[in-house]
Amino acid sequence: VQLQASGGGLAQAGGSLRLSCAASGRTFSNYFMGWFRQAPGKEREFVAGISWSGGSTYYADSVKGRFIISRDNAKNTVYLQMNSLKSEDTAVYYCAAHRGGSIYVTEKYGYWGQGTLVTISS
Repeated sequence: VQLQASGGGLAQAGGSLRLSCAASGRTFSNYFMGWFRQAPGKEREFVAGISWSGGSTYYADSVKGRFIISRDNAKNTVYLQMNSLKSEDTAVYYCAAHRGGSIYVTEKYGYWGQGTLVTISS
């Protein structure tokens, strides 16, 4: 599956952004999808994940209550609504399709988008 992330940009602290990840190729609805982020000088970390049906969602503690992951299988797209943004949310955000195992581990995702940069100014 090919993934294309978009929606990043510059936002002020306290503001909102919505990221999108469009999928093509293999059947998108078969995959658990995740969002990860990588800040400068840091390792890539799990942000949020959503089951193939959208019925189950998972969040890192750092974004719980502020970010919402969702998906539209008819549009082959997964979204990340980011609210109450903080400067520490500044990172490149990646969407990824899970291939099995722990949903929190980057190595368990087999397909990755190219990343979209989110910069939060304080």
